[in-house]
Order: sequence, then C-alpha cells, then structure tokens
Amino acid sequence: MDVLAIGEKIRELRKEMGYSQKELAKDICTQAQISKIEQGITYPLASTLYHISQRLGVDVNYFFDIGTTPRLDYVQEVTRQLKYERRKSRYDQIKQIVETEEKNPLFSTNKKHMQLLLWHKGIYIYHVHHDFKRAVEHLDQAILLTFNKVWSEREIEISLSKGIFHYEENLVKEALSIFLAAEKHLGNVIYLQDDTIKARLLYDIAKALSKLGQYDQSMDYCQKAIDWAIEKDNLYLFGELYYHIGYNYELKHDFVLAKRYMEKSLLFFDLLKDDRYISFIKTKISKWL
Repeated sequence: MDVLAIGEKIRELRKEMGYSQKELAKDICTQAQISKIEQGITYPLASTLYHISQRLGVDVNYFFDIGTTPRLDYVQEVTRQLKYERRKSRYDQIKQIVETEEKNPLFSTNKKHMQLLLWHKGIYIYHVHHDFKRAVEHLDQAILLTFNKVWSEREIEISLSKGIFHYEENLVKEALSIFLAAEKHLGNVIYLQDDTIKARLLYDIAKALSKLGQYDQSMDYCQKAIDWAIEKDNLYLFGELYYHIGYNYELKHDFVLAKRYMEKSLLFFDLLKDDRYISFIKTKISKWL
C-alpha cells in the first residue's frame, strides 16, 4: 500500500475543497494526525480514512485504489466512459471499450477493475448478441469476484442489470426476486455515492409488481422512490414514477386518477426537456377524454 500516494491525494483533495488541516480533522482525529497522514509518515486507521473520505466527498475505496493502482486516473476514465455509454444504451461502444481493456493489465490483474469489465461484458452480450444465458453467467461471475456479505454499490448495480435481463425475458417473478434481494443489500449500505441507484431499484420493483398484477404494492414502491428523490433533492425518474402510478390506476380502470398522475408526469418530462414519452402520454389521455 503506497501510504505516501494516499497522503498526497488527501492533501490535494483537502485543498480543492478549501479545508485547512484543522477543518478536515474536526471530529475525526487531531490536526497532527492529518499532517502525518499527508506526509506519508503514518497510515490512517480504516475508520479514520472512511470519515476523511466522506468529508472529502469520495468513496473510501478511492484511497485504497490509489495505493495499489499506478494509473487510477485511467481506470476512472474508463469507468466514466462505460457509465456514459450504458446510460445512453450504446451497447456497441460498450463492447468496443471492454474488448480493448480486457488486454490491459490494469484491469486483468485487479479483481475490482476486472469486475467492471465482466459486468459490462454481460450487458453487451445480452443487448448485442442477445444471449441471455451467457450474459447472466458473466454478471454472476462479476459479483463473485468481490463477493462479500455486505455488497457495495457496484454489486447492487450488477444485480440490477441481472434483474432487468430477467424482466426483459418476461421472467418477471425471477426478476422481482432479484430486485428484492438487491433491496435488502442496499439497506446495508451506510452511504450511497450515487443516490439514483435506490430510485432505479424501487422503480424496477414497481414495474415487476405491476406485471404481476400487484398494483397497490407497485404504487407504494413508486411513492417510496419519489420520497427518496425529494429527500435527496433529485428529480431523477420523477416523470417515469408519476407515469407509472398513473399506469397502475389505468390497469385498475380508475381513469380519473390515472389522468391526474400522468398529467403530473408530463410536467416533469417537460421540465427536464425529455420528450420521449410526451406525445404517447398525451395521446393516451385524449383517448380517455
């Protein structure tokens, strides 16, 4: 473990955040300890490093990676690219990135980094090659690479992908089981770096419940996701969540409430300049009228 590299990064992040050593140390340790850590004289306790990471706004694993990976900046850039392509559903680009980096020793010699590639390999195998069985096998391998009783955000994200594949294959009961297991693991995560994970998971559970005819339970999960988003001051998925509540009312043949919630969803889609569903929802409402 490169103690000096960790200390230098803590000092760099501290200065970027505008903290003095005394401000960073407050309620964590002494200023003298921060000074020694930054100079590479002493290695912080795991609990101390965790609290420092929280104050500096990074995952604690970031510091462990710095101490073991000589080119963490490169790994982080690949991670960022894969996330971007995943959110854009550009699976051919994901395939290209994964096939390139599989030969890179930065990934092949590090379980955590290899897990990232295995996860995205499963994603492109499913969407590009349409091989459900092989895709799921890769996701299972990815989770087992860093298997622990307490899952990280990464393992929960991988499990989400696995559940979505089952849902797309109309294996809805299996998908719901995967999502509910992921929800339990999520409850053990003390601090979420990506708040959207919980909203996405609750939304996926809601969709599966609707498919199984459990409309009221589905709406409960939508409301949980909305409450979570409000708590975190994040509008992510608001349009989809309000639409899905309306959709559940539509399935229950309560078109008054269905219209009310779908009109709410239109407000958020319009606010976020997301016009993918606006025409569809407006056409649906006009037919009811």
